Amino acid sequence: MPQQNTEILAATATGIARAAQLLRQGELVSFPTETVYGLGADARQGASVAAIYEAKGRPSFNPLIAHLHSAEAAQRYVVWNATAETLAQAFWPGPLTLVLPLRDGHGISPLVTAGLDTLGVRVPAHPAGQALLQALDGPVAAPSANPSGRISPTTAAHVRAGLGGRIAAILDDGACGVGLESAIIGLAGPEPVLLRPGGLAAEQIEAVLGRKLAQRDAGDPLTAPGQLLSHYAPGAPVRLNAAKPGGGELYLGFGPGDCDLNLSRDADLAEAAANLFGHLHRLDALGKPIAVAPVPDHGLGEAINDRLRRAAAPRD
Repeated sequence: MPQQNTEILAATATGIARAAQLLRQGELVSFPTETVYGLGADARQGASVAAIYEAKGRPSFNPLIAHLHSAEAAQRYVVWNATAETLAQAFWPGPLTLVLPLRDGHGISPLVTAGLDTLGVRVPAHPAGQALLQALDGPVAAPSANPSGRISPTTAAHVRAGLGGRIAAILDDGACGVGLESAIIGLAGPEPVLLRPGGLAAEQIEAVLGRKLAQRDAGDPLTAPGQLLSHYAPGAPVRLNAAKPGGGELYLGFGPGDCDLNLSRDADLAEAAANLFGHLHRLDALGKPIAVAPVPDHGLGEAINDRLRRAAAPRD
């Protein structure tokens, strides 16, 4: 990806306002939470979310956590329930992520949810992170701000060493206090499920709920960050690297040419990544086989092709 000047912003009113402005403009901004530094993008802007994966390198489209400034803000995007309210009252702001069904009209990019109908939401406790989220007043998708396969960053210097020149800015407010990613609890089913252990002990969560958390089985659907990849598979067959559609097939294009939907007419891989899950959903709803144009297998194209191969894999 092109090199850019990475601004180092102090956690002052001016620096926080600048960071929020950059997020609104679709730029990537690293910011501190109490767990680790996150690599943030406006979760409503698909191309910006795609840029997260490109900046981190060796991208694969896992579900991302949406960071909000309050439980009330989170409820704009997910369907709330009594258990979520109990946990939010006890642990937010703090290192706890709740996975809940998406609300109708949520506006979240499908790239954030990896095509799922649930969203992980969190209200971080770090003062600078909180101030940034309040200034933006919107959802910020943010995995850890490190290149893929590297150690999660707990200082701005860690972020600069790994991602300097790849992102617009780093909001610097010293070291993170927890240094371990958030615990993730699934609340989309009949009982609360521990999806990922983290910076809040399961025993503390269970004490508040007055019950044991269910454990995720290896064969259960994958619904959250920190697990193996979650794969969207259309109901109809998918054929890859198709120069043109066959009889009865819908055609998902890439680059110039006739098609039913186009990932990117300009052959822009970031745009294609942003459109991938939404376009697959729209074509799948038509109930016909899907042929997909070739996508270059470099940069974000590697992750796009990985997802497409999984969508096309034989199913039982």
